[in-house]
Parts: sequence; structure tokens; C-alpha cells
Amino acid sequence: MSKPVLCALELSDQASDEKVLAQAARLAELDGAQLDVVNVLPDFGESWVSGFFEDHHHEKAVKDATLRLSELSAKVLGEERNATVRHLVATGTAYQEILKVAETAGSGLIVIGAHKPDLKDYLLGPNAARVIRHSDCSVFVVR
Repeated sequence: MSKPVLCALELSDQASDEKVLAQAARLAELDGAQLDVVNVLPDFGESWVSGFFEDHHHEKAVKDATLRLSELSAKVLGEERNATVRHLVATGTAYQEILKVAETAGSGLIVIGAHKPDLKDYLLGPNAARVIRHSDCSVFVVR
């Protein structure tokens, strides 16, 4: 058994997320590795945005994201395989949290989706590019 495979999903484009998850599951299965699925929520408690949300908004968002990860995994992988998947929800900056989760889980591979970049992505760098640049493990990008 090898190191876990971490699949990072945005939960904003179901077709893209299904494609990324299916590829991550295939790669994990090839090595008999644990499959972890992560979604990163923005930090609703930051001082400049916290006034726009109710106190319990973050907890509700975490529960919703966890449920959506589980439902997506069950749809793409089936209930039996989904039962072995670790569903993780982190809070913060997407690329930083993906890297933290990968390090904490001891992941050997990160699978992440990429979209056609906008001009702003060339200047600032999209999350996939930042994960690739800063990751200590291999990164597989699904287009």
C-alpha cells in the first residue's frame, strides 16, 4: 500500500469535479492507496467579511460541503467505494489548505482540476499552478 492520493475539488462545476474525482480514484486504485477528497471553503470569519454572515454560517457551510463531497463521491465511485473515502473540508486559501492537508495526510499525490486561465490567472497564478509550484509531492492536473 502506498501513500494516500488527495483529490482537491471546487464543488462549483459538477462535470469537472466528476472528471477529477474519477481520475483520482483510478490513480489511487492502481496503487491500492487511500483516497482523500478535500474542498476548501473561504474563511468567513475574516474581519472584513465576518459582518456579512451569521455566527453559525461557517459550521453550516462545512456540513454542506462535507455532504456534497460525500454525495459526489457516492455518485461517481459508488456507495461501497465511497465508504472508504475520507471527506475533508478545510478553511482558508485554497492552495495553502490543499498543501497543508496533503502534508498532514502524508499524501504521495495530489489530483487537481484546471480550467482555462483568465488574464488575472496569468498574473496571480491559479490555485492549480500554486499547488504544483509549492507541493512536496507529485501533482496530477486534470483538464
